[in-house]
Amino acid sequence: MIVRVALVLAACLSIASPAYAYLDPGTGSMLISAVLGVAAAVALAVKMFWYRLVGFFRGKRPVPDK
Repeated sequence: MIVRVALVLAACLSIASPAYAYLDPGTGSMLISAVLGVAAAVALAVKMFWYRLVGFFRGKRPVPDK
C-alpha cells in the first residue's frame, strides 16, 4: 500500500508544470529557520516527556508525588 502511494506521488510530481516563480534568498533562510524551529520544538518535547516515554515502553508506572 505504501509503495503504491509512493509511486502515485512520484508520478504526480514528475508531471508537474513549471511555476515560473521567483524565490529570493530570504525564502531559503526562512525555510531553514522554520525547519530548525520545528526540530528544536520536537527536541524540547522529547526532553520534557523523556521519563514518561521510557517508563511507558518499559511498562513501569510513574511514582506518584506525596
